[in-house]
Amino acid sequence: MIDQPRSPIEALSDDPIVLKEIIGQLSGEVAHLKHIIHQLRRHQFGVRSEQIPEEQLIFGFYGRLETDREKAAREKEAQPVPPREKKKGHGRRVIPPELPRVVVLHDVPEDEKTCSDCKEKLREFAREVSEQLEYHPGELHVLQHVRPKYACPNKCPGHIVVAPPATSPIERGMAGPGLLAHTLDAKYNYHLPLYRIQTMLRNRGIELTRSTLCGWVGQCVGLVRPIYAAVVRDILGSKVLHTDDTPVRVLEPGQGKARLARLWAYVGDRQHYQVAYQFTLTREQQWAKEFLGDWKGYLQADAYPGYGQLYTGGTIVEVGCWAHVRRKFFDAQETNKTRALLALAWIGRLYGVEKEARTLSSIERRALRQARSKPILEEIKAWLDGEIDRVPPRSPIAQAMQYARGQWGALVRYLEDGDLDIDNNECERLIRGCCVGRKNYLFFGSEGGGEWGAVIYTLVESAKLNGHDPFAYFKDVLVRVGAHPMRRIDELMPRLWKPPPSSS
Repeated sequence: MIDQPRSPIEALSDDPIVLKEIIGQLSGEVAHLKHIIHQLRRHQFGVRSEQIPEEQLIFGFYGRLETDREKAAREKEAQPVPPREKKKGHGRRVIPPELPRVVVLHDVPEDEKTCSDCKEKLREFAREVSEQLEYHPGELHVLQHVRPKYACPNKCPGHIVVAPPATSPIERGMAGPGLLAHTLDAKYNYHLPLYRIQTMLRNRGIELTRSTLCGWVGQCVGLVRPIYAAVVRDILGSKVLHTDDTPVRVLEPGQGKARLARLWAYVGDRQHYQVAYQFTLTREQQWAKEFLGDWKGYLQADAYPGYGQLYTGGTIVEVGCWAHVRRKFFDAQETNKTRALLALAWIGRLYGVEKEARTLSSIERRALRQARSKPILEEIKAWLDGEIDRVPPRSPIAQAMQYARGQWGALVRYLEDGDLDIDNNECERLIRGCCVGRKNYLFFGSEGGGEWGAVIYTLVESAKLNGHDPFAYFKDVLVRVGAHPMRRIDELMPRLWKPPPSSS
């Protein structure tokens, strides 16, 4: 007779210890798979926000949060109640006074300007003025640069004079600085692919090829590269840098397919408030080291292992990100809600301290953190060390705990200096623009196109950080940069650029 194969259940050992180990492994695997399913469902159908109602946090905090609330309520009752401010209405917004006004006069007919009783001509005693916003689509017009030539009436040789030609960003090019600025602004600020810009211009009666528009972008990049280099130098003068990266796709020449590349962002501190982007074909650790060079200071980033070699010399100090920790505990709610909510409540208290510290000086912020945040962090650390062995090793809550414990030194470093932030959200926000563009144009056409994107994204996002309109910025600097002294190129950086009086 042929032996029948044994079923998986019959193949199990009868030893209870072995069975417990198998059950533990399977429980961890089930929790891990549930976590993946929950993440996919939330990504596709759920809300992206990580906020949790305060009432829900109370149940996960075993009473600690309630004690703080009661203390705050007692302190509030002891203080005199300030007079209640009158709430502002939600009526029509005021139209900005700096916008140009076009007066449209709605006068009554002449035959109605006579009094029906005494037949005397009516006199104007007041005007009723109402305003409404109007919009005209972008209009193209042609600038004719006329240069009269003058010669001696006696035909003396060599006495012909003519004004110098007008400055143009692209020599003998048909595009003026405004059209070039519009192209850069539309592509890298409003994330429109070149074919959509081409369609917009066609609707205005101008037929241009995409290769022409691409050539304009490339020549503009060549003009502003010195400004990009100045921004990088300025950022590397920072005491604190934030960095992050995001994947982008780039076409491989001759392959007909795209490969995965990277766009890195580096944000300077408040004294060097700009952002610089770096395009690389891989995510190797050499690229961050190449960009930073011999820079020294605090580097705030996620836990990507590629940054590890930067911290070995001690000249670059690692600062962790509590937003990443919070995200992992938020995602772990599906499998271990009590522990996840407990951790989230603690982290919420840390962010509550930071909310109070926003308007303080660096020294005051450090003192507040030492007094308020440090005890909370010590409590979190003790809880992590005590709970890590009580949860399945492969479960989402265990992974969140292991991430926090492995990063602990970097996570508490923001206590040392008031110039440090609790998280890396500043840089992550500046990555979003590139992500929106990636969804629209899908990929860079070449490695050179990725480098162009890094240069223009740097100037677009730095201009916005400093309160400038990217279109107005490009329209001005594209004309000025060609004749601007290189020793003073820093004046054209978005942080130091001053709008011309006519556009201010």
